[in-house]
Amino acid sequence: MNKKDINNIYKKKIQLINEYNNLYYNNSNPKVTDQEYDNLKIEIINLEKKYKFLKSKNSPSKIVGSKPLKNFKKDFHRVPMLSLANAFTEDDLLNFEKKILNFLSKDKNYKISYSAEPKIDGISASLTYINGKFERGLSRGDGKEGEDITLNLATIKDIPKKVLDKDFPKDIDIRGEVFIKNSDFENLKEKFANPRNAASGSLRQKNPEDTKKIPLNFIAYTFGFEQGLNQNKQSGYLKKLYEWGFKTNPLNKTISGIKNLIQNYNEVEQQRANLDFDIDGIVYKIDNFDLQKRLGNVANAPRWAIAHKFSSNKAISKILDIDIQIGRTGALTPVAKIKPINIGGVLVSNATLHNEDEIKRKDIRVGDTVTVERAGDVIPHILSVDLKKRSKSSSKFIFPNKCPSCGSKTVKEFNKVTKKIDAVRRCSSEGYYCDKISIEKLKHFVSKEAFNIDGLGKKIIEGFWKLKLIKFPQDIFNLDYQKIEKLEGWGSLSVENLMYSINQKKNISLERFIFALGIRHIGLENAKLLSKHFISFSKFKNLSKINNYDDLLNIDGIGETQVSSIKNFFANELNVKVLDELGKILVIKNVIAMQKKGILQNKSFLVTGKLNGISRAEVKSLIEENSGVTVSSVSKKLNFLIIGEKPTRRKVETAKELKIKIISQNEFLKMLNKTS
Repeated sequence: MNKKDINNIYKKKIQLINEYNNLYYNNSNPKVTDQEYDNLKIEIINLEKKYKFLKSKNSPSKIVGSKPLKNFKKDFHRVPMLSLANAFTEDDLLNFEKKILNFLSKDKNYKISYSAEPKIDGISASLTYINGKFERGLSRGDGKEGEDITLNLATIKDIPKKVLDKDFPKDIDIRGEVFIKNSDFENLKEKFANPRNAASGSLRQKNPEDTKKIPLNFIAYTFGFEQGLNQNKQSGYLKKLYEWGFKTNPLNKTISGIKNLIQNYNEVEQQRANLDFDIDGIVYKIDNFDLQKRLGNVANAPRWAIAHKFSSNKAISKILDIDIQIGRTGALTPVAKIKPINIGGVLVSNATLHNEDEIKRKDIRVGDTVTVERAGDVIPHILSVDLKKRSKSSSKFIFPNKCPSCGSKTVKEFNKVTKKIDAVRRCSSEGYYCDKISIEKLKHFVSKEAFNIDGLGKKIIEGFWKLKLIKFPQDIFNLDYQKIEKLEGWGSLSVENLMYSINQKKNISLERFIFALGIRHIGLENAKLLSKHFISFSKFKNLSKINNYDDLLNIDGIGETQVSSIKNFFANELNVKVLDELGKILVIKNVIAMQKKGILQNKSFLVTGKLNGISRAEVKSLIEENSGVTVSSVSKKLNFLIIGEKPTRRKVETAKELKIKIISQNEFLKMLNKTS
């Protein structure tokens, strides 16, 4: 058979198994026996192994079950469900605690009490109780918006439908994890890849009666919005949850000291294999709620909590080849194509080699037998090479001096911050001149934190690129839908849904728009800072004309590295043209000033010197909470210079010259009606 015939056979099998999946998972009406289904699944996987060119996003090697029907309405969480930063080593935990002490301006002997809670590998859910009655349940979704799965959650016996205790809050969102016990999963493992997938699929059944048949469990561990919660500690809240009829993790503990956290971590990890539910680490939360509030959040994660992931899973494999992947910032990342191996329940066929220096340091070659590590559920990487099994024919991998995509010279840049040459080699092409960079920039443009266009994922972007349907971001909003409808796998309904999704995203905030552009070193937080500075898209775009980049250094949180990236972006004519075209198509919303008129409104501040009992980060938070702004240098725009011990003499002298008011820490706190 030729390549075309093989591909046709493969596609027919994929189409058939998708029909079976839809009948089974969405209609509860299986058309074939389990044996027939399994045989078809094996045939598809064997074809993929034999013919490497066969690929499909709907392959049973990539998905389990069927894509859930879009039958759930979405709703916003009253308080966002934040993600957690991860720790893998004792040093990570020491650094975590050090940052907390610095923020709170406490010395190293200050004792912090943590609530240590094993992290169940399940599906997060938020339950709203009003006057003790369970009213609504949302999935986590993107943290801000989730699916309304109230009726399905109501089938779970662990979730109280009514709480009669007098001390139960009047209005509260109880949050926790939905999961399936390993013992119960034994009866489901033929239909699902793992307990987590089984819980996820069960929660998203269109008929609650189908969900009811699955032995789902719920463990509560935190809250979102609350009104009337009379607790001042996480440990006390967990005890109350148990009294109110919610199940909590039996392994929860209150612990002080990093050494004690590590000891508990090791003890829990040893018990892990004997537990009847999957856990992938331990979450540490500052026990005191007042300290939690004081610490607040950074980006999309709380400062007061961290997830300590369990030790990595490892396996032995063989490197079949080494490819170079090119990211949206031009970074060249070597990736080892390895003989597929199962690590922690996941089939791994690729492992990152990080950079050129890493390959040289570990002396990694094609054909080597290697130890592959999948640490903390992150991208698998090569841990070490078994030199005893190296063949004489192996040769060192030569990193390309020219970009494999566009042929441009690859360079290692000098890092002004570290005063060293970067380990990462990059394509020197700017903007959209390199095809691989362009594709990655487009993927970033439609990603969740950027335009978040439903139905326009990475694979579809790649497919549309190959068909020359898109080349630049503006092309997304001018797609040829008639041509798309004729493509295999597309129909009038799917095209209509795509058109609707894209049109819905023509209105966007300035901060998300700036982030979507994929400017190097400009993440979501920096995009927020820039949007507050520019206020409008027109002012942001005009930066290419006025060339006043030095003014950006006055934005607290924006440094020379970010300013240099922004300057390079606007220096590229193609980037400016993309901005012009997008400006004609989109409605980019201006930044609206905070409606809250705080006592520091229209006032700017700068701190110099060491403060007493309060950190600069906390001062910044206080200023922003009261509608003030912080800047990073002394200029005519500065209203107040707050000085602590040993202030920078130059800043004080400049402030005096510009007749800027210089105040002490106590004077600043008095402005807020606070005392130190």
